[in-house]
Amino acid sequence: MATIFTRIAAGEIPSWKVAENEDFYAFLDIAPLAKGHTLVIPRHVEDDYLFHLDEQTYTGLMAFARKVAIALKAAVPCKRVGVAVLGMEVPHTHIHLVPLQSESDMDFRKEKLQLSPEEMKRIADAIHAEYEKL
Repeated sequence: MATIFTRIAAGEIPSWKVAENEDFYAFLDIAPLAKGHTLVIPRHVEDDYLFHLDEQTYTGLMAFARKVAIALKAAVPCKRVGVAVLGMEVPHTHIHLVPLQSESDMDFRKEKLQLSPEEMKRIADAIHAEYEKL
């Protein structure tokens, strides 16, 4: 059975898409640590551990995430974009890109934001627009 992230990337489950190509997909986290918190996944590999990926998928995922992070920083005011790979909740490799004002913004134990669908769409559209410029 496909993971929830595979189903999201396939369009079976709605998401706030930020960017995509044939091999990778980026979308807003529905329980964000900060406005713009984005998840980046490989479309065709469901392994739950980043370092199990073959070299081509790994380097492609990192290059795609870099481009998404550049777009994210341009769209969402922040000092940096933090990167985390935890993979404990969903059994599908995914990279968290989190806009940061300070290191404490990357604390996954803190209460998550609750944003309206309209706000999520606005943020996703803004990041997507910056991604398309790259």
